[in-house]
Amino acid sequence: MSEHQGKNSTEEVSYLQKKIEMLEIIFDSIYNGVMVTDPDGFVIYFNTPYGRFLGVNPKEQIGKHCTQVIENTRMQIVAKTGKEEINQSHSIRGQNMVVQRIPIKKDGKVIAVFGQVMFKDVRDVGRLAKKLSLLESKVELYEQELISLRATRYTFDSIAGNSETIKALKMEALKAAATNLPVLITGESGTGKELFAQAIHNASPRRLNPFVRINCAAIPRELMESELFGYDRGAFTGAKYKGKPGKFELAHRGTLFLDEIGDLPLEMQPKLLRVLEEKEVERVGGTSLIRVDFRLIAASNQNLELMMTDGRFRKDLFYRLNVISLNIKPLRERPDDIIPLSQHILKQLALEYSFPTIGIDSKAEDILTRYDWPGNCRELCNVLERTVSSLEGNVITASGLPFQLYSKKQTHQPMGKLSLKEVHGNVERDAILSALSATNNNKAQAARLLGIHRTLLYKKIKRYNLGP
Repeated sequence: MSEHQGKNSTEEVSYLQKKIEMLEIIFDSIYNGVMVTDPDGFVIYFNTPYGRFLGVNPKEQIGKHCTQVIENTRMQIVAKTGKEEINQSHSIRGQNMVVQRIPIKKDGKVIAVFGQVMFKDVRDVGRLAKKLSLLESKVELYEQELISLRATRYTFDSIAGNSETIKALKMEALKAAATNLPVLITGESGTGKELFAQAIHNASPRRLNPFVRINCAAIPRELMESELFGYDRGAFTGAKYKGKPGKFELAHRGTLFLDEIGDLPLEMQPKLLRVLEEKEVERVGGTSLIRVDFRLIAASNQNLELMMTDGRFRKDLFYRLNVISLNIKPLRERPDDIIPLSQHILKQLALEYSFPTIGIDSKAEDILTRYDWPGNCRELCNVLERTVSSLEGNVITASGLPFQLYSKKQTHQPMGKLSLKEVHGNVERDAILSALSATNNNKAQAARLLGIHRTLLYKKIKRYNLGP
C-alpha cells in the first residue's frame, strides 16, 4: 500500500468515526428511548435515555439478545416478518409504553430493526388527548367569539314580529341562507334590510368569515372602483405604498352586502356583473387577476324595475342579482308586528343600559299601533330610545310618548277660503284634543305634554269650547 493510499484510508476511518460519534450524540440527546438490533435480534445500539429509564448501563446491553434486555419485546419478530409496528402499546415494568418497531432494509433484506419508545408512559397520550379536547373546546369558543366580533350583530332571533308576513319572510330568508345564490332585498328605508342580510350571513356556512358592507350611496362616484376592486401601489397619486385590497377581496369566503344598490354608478354596473360571473377581480393599476369567493346580498329602497325602464339600471345586472328576492313590507302594513318589535327593542335597551324590565301600558300600545311609522322600524327604535331616556318608572304610558305619535292624522282637504289664522286654529284645537285624550283629560299632564302653562291651556279649552 502506498503512502498516499494509507493517508486516504486513515482520513476515511476518521470521517466514519466522527459520523458515528455524531449519531450517538444525537440519539443520546433525544427524549425517546432507542434500541437497534441486528437481523437475529442481538442489540447493536442502546441509547442513554433508554438505559436511564430502565436503570441499566447502555453499553453493557450491546451484544445481548433483545429478549434479555426488554421484557415482552417483539424486535426479533419484526426482524423475521419485515413488517413495521407503529405506535403499539408495550408493557415494561408495569407501565404501558407506546413504541415503534421499524425494520431497516437493504436490497429488500432486513439488516437491522430500529425500536423507539415514543413516550415515557401511555398515560402521556391520555394527557395529550385531554389537552387536545381542551383545545377543541377552546376553538369552538373562539369560533363563537369570532362570530360576535365580525361585522354582524344580528341573527334571525333579532327579527321580531308575529304577523304572517314576517313569519313567511323569515322562512324564505332561512332557505336563502342554505344556498350560495345572490339575494336582493327590497323595502322602504328603515324596514331592516341590513338586519335580514346579516341574519342570512350568520345562518349560512360562511358565518365564520367576513361580512363586508358597502353603502353605494355613500361612496363618491370617483372612489367607487377603488373601494370595490382595491388598487396596487402607485396606481394613482395618494395611493398607499403597499396598495389596498378592495371589498371583493375582503369578503373572500364571506358575504358582500351592497346596500343602496340602486345608487351604484351606471359605469360600475357592468364591472360588478363581470365579477359576479367570473369570480375574479383586478385591482386598479394591477396586472393580475385575483380569485375571489363571496356571496352577494344587495338591498335597495328604490324601484329597480322602474329604473331599468329609465335606463338607470342594467337589466342583465338586475336579473343576476334578483335570483332570490325578499321584499320587506313597511311597518304600517303589518301592525301586528309593532308591539312585539317594541318589546324586543325595549329588552335590548334594558340589557344595553342595565335598566330594569320596561313595559308598555295598553293605551301606549294602542297609540304605537295606530301610528303610521313613515320611518318604519328605525323610527320606532328612535322613539323608544327617546322615551326611555326620560322615563320615570319602568312602564311607558301614553303621556310619556312623543306628541306626534298620538296627534290626529290630518286629512289634507282643499283650503278654500280658509285664512292662515283659521288653519292654525284647527290644528291647535286638534292638538289639544289629542293631548287631553292621551292623558285621560288630566289638564296638568296635557299642558306639560303641549309645552304650555296650565292656565293657558284652560284659556284655549274655553276658546275652542272643548269642555269645562
